[in-house]
Amino acid sequence: MPTRSASLLLPHVTLRQLQIFETVVRLDGFTRAAETLHLSQPTVSMQVDKLSKTLGLPLLEKAGRKMHLTAAGREVYSLTQDILVRVGALGELADELKGVVKGELRIAVITTAAYFMPHLLGAFVEVHPEVQPRLTITNRAEVLERLRSNQDDLLIMGQVPDGIAVEATPIIDNEMVVVAAPDHPLAGKRNISLQDISAARFLVREPGSGTRQAVERLFAAQGLEITPYMELGNAEAIKQGVMAGLGISVLSRRNLGLELTNNHIAILDVEGFPLIRRWYAVYLRGKKLSLAARSFLASLKDDSNAILGSGP
Repeated sequence: MPTRSASLLLPHVTLRQLQIFETVVRLDGFTRAAETLHLSQPTVSMQVDKLSKTLGLPLLEKAGRKMHLTAAGREVYSLTQDILVRVGALGELADELKGVVKGELRIAVITTAAYFMPHLLGAFVEVHPEVQPRLTITNRAEVLERLRSNQDDLLIMGQVPDGIAVEATPIIDNEMVVVAAPDHPLAGKRNISLQDISAARFLVREPGSGTRQAVERLFAAQGLEITPYMELGNAEAIKQGVMAGLGISVLSRRNLGLELTNNHIAILDVEGFPLIRRWYAVYLRGKKLSLAARSFLASLKDDSNAILGSGP
């Protein structure tokens, strides 16, 4: 039951005022808050001023050209964040009780998963049109940072991270193959040894890449190592480099559909390959997934292979 002071405030403090105040502080200014909320700057200033007067507390103060939170403002901001999170949770609970799959779905993927994730998201949204997908495609280091800061509902990666408490669900196979330009001297040869491959010009991802780590472990188990000829930042750049004859590399077979169909790239017959890995859907252990995220995770587990097929 609300206290007497809370009852006096309830008719006067609005959720919209709290949302505006939170946005002003988070975006560090009235102008950016107004743009984000699609309001005029005077309206934003007026609502923050009303909130301050209703509470009887100065929330912001100007120092130089910037606005800063007062001591009271910091306390109010912390409570405001909590209130808005709880109101959002209330809305999600209502949707769940009604069985409605809707709302924002934030997915981050490593670049090698960029070739298939839009297809899986598209199939899911076709069934659940009220879901609003937000897809971030980046490298493994950035995906791990996003995981640590809990910026997304689910993250798709090829290697479950060490040192972070997570839930990881395998979703689809990731068949890694050695590729070269069709006119490469090794193209068409049978049972190529890892030693022969290690002596070739190798195009690799950046250090820390899951693909690079898996390949280096395979070679190290045979007492071999790869001397990178070029380091490239994503799978697409490596694919273009291979087709241009710069060297050979290891790529996911699922990323090669058009190139294989059009004979722009060749898969080499190498001992130890294809290297079968898995893609995983990952989130922080203890995180409560929304109904949209839980439904998408179930779709990834049950429907991915049917949607994507077995690959090229």
